[in-house]
Amino acid sequence: MMRAFRILIAVLVLVLAGGWAFAWFQREPGESWPDSFARMVTRQQTPARPMIASPNAVTLPSGARIGGDFALTDQTGKPVTEASYHGKAVLIFFGFTHCPDVCPTELSTLATAMDQLGPDAARVQPLFITVDPERDTPEKLADYVGLFHPALAGLTGTPEQIAQVAKAYRVYYAKVTPPGASDYLMDHSAFVYLLGPDGALRGMFRPGATPEELAAAARQVLG
Repeated sequence: MMRAFRILIAVLVLVLAGGWAFAWFQREPGESWPDSFARMVTRQQTPARPMIASPNAVTLPSGARIGGDFALTDQTGKPVTEASYHGKAVLIFFGFTHCPDVCPTELSTLATAMDQLGPDAARVQPLFITVDPERDTPEKLADYVGLFHPALAGLTGTPEQIAQVAKAYRVYYAKVTPPGASDYLMDHSAFVYLLGPDGALRGMFRPGATPEELAAAARQVLG
């Protein structure tokens, strides 16, 4: 009887150790090891938010976690977090103000989507998060986002803050200097992210998604 009890205890220890180890590798950015473990234990009690089905929407693998907490500064110099936008659908694009092509194209798409939303636009917040905090100050972002749409907010932060939010959203970015150029550019991924009013990711769209597609997806998460 005692031997069986010891075996049971050993099995429980191994299971818990495996769970803690898995939690370590599945941590969210900035999340502690115990918090990650607690989230995993309770995760099945929280139903997943359905992802938007759309022609240019990315199908994410089961269990993929994208998004989360961030602390940045908007174009007016005001500190903001992800919670600052709860209650609205949020469209996010990562880029930089010196971007020669994809950023202006995608931001123009966001602007047109906002125009097509009509009265619903009041419940949607478009965000442009820089991956070039070295040059993109709040003042620079204010001038830049104002070229596209009055509702568009530009967010920047310290290099560490930008690295954290980029990691949370699985954004690739890297500084590159083209041959013969006197200044650098930023190579970066170019997805548009859609969050629901609760801050959960509801859609991730490839470059080339149309304004109509983004507007329809935003209306869908607003309900």
